[in-house]
Amino acid sequence: MFKQGAIQLTIVRLVALTVLTLLAVGGPVVAEERLIVRAHAIAMHGTPKYPAGFSHFDYVNPNAPKGGAVRRSARGTFDSFNPYIPKGNPSSAGSANESLLIHSADEPFTMYGLLAESVTYPEDRSWITFHLNPLARWHDGNPVTPDDVVFSLNVLKEKGRPFYRFYYGSVESAEVTGTHDVTFRFKEGENRELALIVGQLPVLPKHYWESRDFTKTTLEPPLGSGPHRVTDFEPGRYVVVERVKDYWGKDLAVHRGHDNFDSIRYDYFRDPTVIREAVKAGDIDYFHENQAKAWAQSYDVEAVRKGWLVKKAFVHERTAGMQAFVLNLRRSVFSDIRVRKAVAQAFDFEWTNKHLFFGQYTRSDSFFSNSEIGATGLPSPEELALLEPHRDQLSSDVFERPEKPPVTAGNGWPRENLRKAFALLFEAGYVVKDMKLVQQDTGEPVRFEMLMRAGGALRRIVLPFQRNLRRLGIELIIREVDDAQYVNRIRARDYDVIALGWGQGDSPGNEQRSFWGSKAADLPASRNYAGLKDPVVDALIEQLIAAPDRQALVHRTRALDRVLQSHHFIVPNWHLSADRLLYWDMFQIPKVVPKNGTSFNTWWWDADKAAALAKARKETVN
Repeated sequence: MFKQGAIQLTIVRLVALTVLTLLAVGGPVVAEERLIVRAHAIAMHGTPKYPAGFSHFDYVNPNAPKGGAVRRSARGTFDSFNPYIPKGNPSSAGSANESLLIHSADEPFTMYGLLAESVTYPEDRSWITFHLNPLARWHDGNPVTPDDVVFSLNVLKEKGRPFYRFYYGSVESAEVTGTHDVTFRFKEGENRELALIVGQLPVLPKHYWESRDFTKTTLEPPLGSGPHRVTDFEPGRYVVVERVKDYWGKDLAVHRGHDNFDSIRYDYFRDPTVIREAVKAGDIDYFHENQAKAWAQSYDVEAVRKGWLVKKAFVHERTAGMQAFVLNLRRSVFSDIRVRKAVAQAFDFEWTNKHLFFGQYTRSDSFFSNSEIGATGLPSPEELALLEPHRDQLSSDVFERPEKPPVTAGNGWPRENLRKAFALLFEAGYVVKDMKLVQQDTGEPVRFEMLMRAGGALRRIVLPFQRNLRRLGIELIIREVDDAQYVNRIRARDYDVIALGWGQGDSPGNEQRSFWGSKAADLPASRNYAGLKDPVVDALIEQLIAAPDRQALVHRTRALDRVLQSHHFIVPNWHLSADRLLYWDMFQIPKVVPKNGTSFNTWWWDADKAAALAKARKETVN
């Protein structure tokens, strides 16, 4: 149930009058009443859960003590502290820049005041004004100003990653409208999410960046306003962030119970196996395990058996999105949908899950897996109303048959699936000669390359896939490269197949343009990895963005999901509805875990537990 008194409503009569011209100039003038909302928070749909004046989120301990030095790990390397540009490998330590608003973890999509203490917006959300908190300060003591906000929007759209141009693409302008006020105006069209999206804008200090080149990587920790700042680092090896003792927002309701550690050190490792050894040795205090085999087999050690090193899976209800083998539609070998369907038949998930994943995973069958917004069964009447206008452009399967990934017997020899694959390939004009699948007209063999990072765990998963493709006469080349080459090739779209994914939230919107939009397909740093260009997808994205309420959003997302699946540009992978965590028993955790799962940002250091752990380990060594 939503709490009452969550927002303050003000109805005003607009100064600007609506002029209705009938048949002649100078027709009647009609005054229009318009609802203007002044509030501490804004929800995508419905009413914010937490009322004005709330003291803290339900899933934190507002009295959590501050303290402790924590050691965490990071994979790969870093050569920059500028995460906003398409150059370099940014640090995993996160940004010291805050946003205007911050979302809660126990609602689909609601934003509460952070740098902005409140917002004002009309009922149609055609604009929004953020009223900055007069207390907001940069770490150098200067106030956060509306000029900083305007500068941030412009520099990110003009010089930042292409993602920002899409994400903020419908923002018409941002202007200073008061000493502490900044107003965003939006382009025409229904886009309820935009008011929340601009609230996510990372605010950068204009006075700091004016004398620096924003387009270049930097190893000077940039000026921020957040609860932590970088105090020590060595490129590619480690980063240390420390809590800002005089942080301006420490007493904000949205901050209580968060960012409780005095310092966090991130040590960088090339090999995840070495990270696991560091965790077991006590050199890393907290680790999120993402490999099923390691979770099942790598932690049978004394520290776990004695309870010193806690191994626990925290169940969550987050939207899993889609992780997949992504087929690059820019490559001619994948231009025929029948070839793409055939390739998918060669991945034996059931065997992989049983023998490599210890049965831990669920096959992903939606771009919005593990959520109510993913498509299931046949289209509902509401979905059909969205899809029918495009029937001539869509596969009949969208209307007649729910898309599901191929299923095998799990015995490692998917004979029936390979038969289906051969039928598709032969229909597409391919034949087998000398154990090779070739194009019948040209004799060109079918081969493609899977690009992956060197030293990862993906190879053992891809090898059985490679074997099954070989049974079809298709040559899959596994190409492992270092981090820098991998990033550069992804940006250059220089790959045939990659293993990547699209994380999704409970309330998808404008970011879908960057994921699947036609305009994003040719941008080097967008997340349209497959190069999909489909006007139907473009239209459905815009309808999703314009969803007037939660129920409409669900139907529109499901319709988009069906059309995306019908293109078969991925081989779906898997997901897990739990976070597999390992941590040394020196922390306390809030009792309430939100549906999005536990967050280390709300944990805190327990000095007594840490001392007891250190004593027990010392006694064991002696």
